[in-house]
Amino acid sequence: MTAHSGAAVAVAMSGGVDSSVAALLLARDGYRVVGLTMRLFDQETAQLSPDTHRGCCSLEAVYRAQAVCRTLDLPHYTVNLVADFDRYVIGDFVAEYLEGRTPNPCVRCNTWLKWGLLFDKARALGCDYLATGHYAKIEVRGGETWLLRAEDRSKDQAYALWGIPRERLARTLLPLGGLTKSRVREIAAELDLRTARTPESQEICFIPDRDYGGFLARRRPDLPVEQPGEMLEREGDTLRPAGRHRGYHHYTVGQRKGLGGGFDEPRFVLETDPRDNRVIIGRRGALAREAFTVDQPNWLIEPPAQPLPVEVQIRYRSPAVSGRVEPDGDRVRVRLDRPAEAVAPGQSAVFFQGDRVLGGGRIIQVI
Repeated sequence: MTAHSGAAVAVAMSGGVDSSVAALLLARDGYRVVGLTMRLFDQETAQLSPDTHRGCCSLEAVYRAQAVCRTLDLPHYTVNLVADFDRYVIGDFVAEYLEGRTPNPCVRCNTWLKWGLLFDKARALGCDYLATGHYAKIEVRGGETWLLRAEDRSKDQAYALWGIPRERLARTLLPLGGLTKSRVREIAAELDLRTARTPESQEICFIPDRDYGGFLARRRPDLPVEQPGEMLEREGDTLRPAGRHRGYHHYTVGQRKGLGGGFDEPRFVLETDPRDNRVIIGRRGALAREAFTVDQPNWLIEPPAQPLPVEVQIRYRSPAVSGRVEPDGDRVRVRLDRPAEAVAPGQSAVFFQGDRVLGGGRIIQVI
């Protein structure tokens, strides 16, 4: 990081320990650091109950980020992105769920807000770089800027960063890519930062109680999102009744819980059908898929013109599977060398070669 010491860098500060330590390390390296915290929603916009605790996007999180900046003697600004978050992240989440897909709002937030609007704000403030507390690495190799997996694979977040615009990668700093989470907490504790013992947020920030049905019902009271419907089991090309579901949005591809009992072996959700309000289930073997299509691709390399061998990761914590990608207009066709389970429309498919992120896209169709 020392190659550009003295440059100005805006750190996206969520009020957690990771972004706090990112700011600390950059300041120690001689960067002129500014803390930026996104204000993403208010009580009315997010449709949360008044007593709901919120994590990384709460008012308390803003106060924690301000306190850390005071401790480190850094300027701090709060950036109001409420309307944008509602449009690009919450609105997209609701639309995807109502279409029977499984969205990843954190990826969407990284792409559209952090490396979109917040990056623009950082540049408007005169900053040369945007930094975050993500566990991933940025390196320059052969004159190109590479996005790489973190040293600590248990915390690696490269999967969630595929949407960074390629031209903005060179203006990005990720100072935690070579550290473990335990070491990050130790660094925070050494300075008694307010965030040193802040628990990790495991839930979607605007649905901290994980009540997706309640949230969707509040956001779209005009739709009967809690309407029960048919649950069908697929056996080969045949569908047969297997019970009732409590609303298709409660189910996602690969889900095992909440499907009822009486089966000779576990059943899993294979797909949801919003149009006819159905949930299709089946045996585990029916989850396996070898081919799918992604849309909204973003490449961190020169976009390939020919089929390209890659490793493909289809979920945040799933292992990558070798395969091949082939551009198809504004989409990318993906074929795996061996079947992967629970390929879910709406989720991200991220393309790697070794530790390097080549690009990614959103799964739109499973073949």
